[in-house]
Amino acid sequence: MKMLRFRSPSMSSLAQEVQCTVRLLDDSEISCCIQRDTKGQFLLDHVCNYYSLLEKDYFGIRYVDPEKQRHWLDPSKPVVKQMKCHQPYTMCFRVKFYPQEPIKIKEELTRYLLYLQLKRDVYHGRLLCPFADAAYLGACIVQAELGDYDPEEHPVDYISDFKLFPKQSLKLERKIIEIHQNELRGQCPALAELNLLQRAYTLDTYGVDPHPCKDFTGSTAFLGFTARGFVVFQGNKRIHLLKWADVSKFKFEGKTFYVIGVQREKKLVLTFHTSTPAACKHLWKCAVENQAFYKCAKSSQIKTVSSSSIFFKGSRFRYSGRVAKEVIEASSKIQREPPVVHRSHFGQSRSFTSLSHKQLIMNMEPLLPALSSSRENRDSADIGLSALKESVHLSPLKPSVTPEEAEIEERENHGQGRREDEAANRTRADEERREIRVDNEDDGCSTLTISDTAYSPCASMVPTPVEEGQGGLDLLFQSPARLLKELHADPEMQVELQAERERELAREAFRQSLCNPSSGRQQIQACLSSAARLVVMAIGLLMILLPLLLVLLESDLDISFLHDIRQTPEFEQFHYEYYCPMRRWFLCKLELITEQLWGD
Repeated sequence: MKMLRFRSPSMSSLAQEVQCTVRLLDDSEISCCIQRDTKGQFLLDHVCNYYSLLEKDYFGIRYVDPEKQRHWLDPSKPVVKQMKCHQPYTMCFRVKFYPQEPIKIKEELTRYLLYLQLKRDVYHGRLLCPFADAAYLGACIVQAELGDYDPEEHPVDYISDFKLFPKQSLKLERKIIEIHQNELRGQCPALAELNLLQRAYTLDTYGVDPHPCKDFTGSTAFLGFTARGFVVFQGNKRIHLLKWADVSKFKFEGKTFYVIGVQREKKLVLTFHTSTPAACKHLWKCAVENQAFYKCAKSSQIKTVSSSSIFFKGSRFRYSGRVAKEVIEASSKIQREPPVVHRSHFGQSRSFTSLSHKQLIMNMEPLLPALSSSRENRDSADIGLSALKESVHLSPLKPSVTPEEAEIEERENHGQGRREDEAANRTRADEERREIRVDNEDDGCSTLTISDTAYSPCASMVPTPVEEGQGGLDLLFQSPARLLKELHADPEMQVELQAERERELAREAFRQSLCNPSSGRQQIQACLSSAARLVVMAIGLLMILLPLLLVLLESDLDISFLHDIRQTPEFEQFHYEYYCPMRRWFLCKLELITEQLWGD
C-alpha cells in the first residue's frame, strides 16, 4: 500500500486532514490524506497519476453511503461534502464509461484496466453471455494470466482453480481448456486481453451497470446505459433499446423514474419505480451523465438538466467532463512512450484457491467482508444467485466432487460434448442473425433473448441497494403474479399506479377530443373567448396605469426616474400642448359648475 500526504502551507489546515483509501481494479490499495475542501477531481487525478494514466475520462471513483447506496464521486464537489460515512473514507476506482470500440483505445495500460473491469463484470454476472462466448472469455483470461499451456507445469484440472463465472460447470471448464490449449497458444497477455475486449463489447450487456426496479405492472426489470442507448432487461430478454438519438429527457419524482423519448415518430414515456428516492436520484444522475458522454459531440453542448418541470423545484445536475468523441480525439494525439504495465502474475493472483481460502475476493467489490472458508463462499454465492436456473450452461460455483464422480460424469458427457458444442455454435449464429433482424426492424420495442440464463447480477454488486426485508435479489425474481399481489398490497405504490392510470386516461381523452370535429370547434371558441378576456384585462390595466403615471409625472415628487422623464422633449411637448390646456379647460368647467351651485 502506498501512502501520500498532501500538505497545505497553513498550519491550521493540517488538523483538517482526512484519510482516504482507494481500492483499485486489481484489489490493491493506495491511501492519501486530503484537506476538507479537496475536490473529487483531485483524488481522481491522484489515482491516475499513480497509474501514469492519460486516458482517464473512462474511469471514476465510486463510494457507498451508510444506506448501502452506491454513488459516483462528483469531480466538481469537495470529497468531504459528498461522503456521508465516518472516516477514514474507503472508495473504489472503477470504469465509469465503457468505450464503444475498445480497439480505438490508444494505450495498452488503458486496455489492461478495462480488461480488469470486464473480468469483474463476468464474475459477478453483470456481463451475461452465451456458452460459446463465456468459454472464449474464460480462455482469454487464463491465457492472459497463465500464458501458454504447459503439460509439465499445469495439472489436468488447472482451470478449476480459477473462479471466472458465478456458475461454472465442468463442461464450461473443458471448453475453456480446449480453447486455451489450441486457439490462443502463442498469444501474449496484451493480445489475449485485447481479444477479450473485442469479444465482450459485442455482447448486449457490455457496459451495463444494472439498476433493479419495477415497471408500472410490478414486473422486475434491470435498467442500464450503454454506448448505444438506454436498455431494459427482463429475465433473459432485452425488452427495450432506446438509442440516444431517440431519448429526449430523463426525470424523476420521488421513487419514480421517467424516460421520455420518440419511437416510430410517436412520443414514448417509460415509467419505473425504484426501492428508495436516493436510488432513483442516483439512477437519474447516471442517465444524464451517460447521455451527455455518448450523445453530445462537444462538451460545450452539455446543458444543466433539471429533474422536474419549470414550475416545481427539483434537482439540477450537469455532467462536467469530456464526451466520448473528444476522448477519442485526445487519445489519438498521445505521443509519449507507452508506460510499463504491471500485471498480476500467477503467484500473485487471488484466483487460485490453493493460495488462499478467500475465493470470492478476487473479483468482488472490495467493500464487502472476506468470507472465511470455501464452504461459506459457496453457500453465500448460492444464496445471492438462487434465482438462476439449475439447468443452464453457467452452473453454480463448482462443488467438491470426488474423482470417481468426476470420471463418471466425464464418461457420460463425452459422447454429447461435440454435439452440444455444435448446437451452441448454431445457437449463437441464430442469435446474431435474430439480433440483426430485430435491430433493423425496430430497436426500441423488440425483445431479444441474450442468453439461456436470467439476467441476475450479484446482489452486492448492483448500484441500487436491495431493501433488507427483501432477502437479497430473490424477491426480485419471483413470478409476476406474486409481484402483482404484493404490489396491490402496498398502498403507496397503489397510489402511484392509480395516478399514472389517471394521467394516461386524461391523455387519451385529450387525443380523442382533438379527433372530434364538434369538440374541435368548441375548443376554438374557448380559445377565442380566452383571448378576448386577456385583451380586456390588458386594456383595463392600461386605463389604470396610464393616469397613475401622469399624476406622478405632474406631481412634485423628486425622484430621479421621474425627473429624467420630465426633462425629455417629448414630455415637455406633451405638458405644454396637451396637459396645460386640458388642465385649464377642466378648471374653467369646475369654476362654472361651482358658481352655478353657489348662485342657486
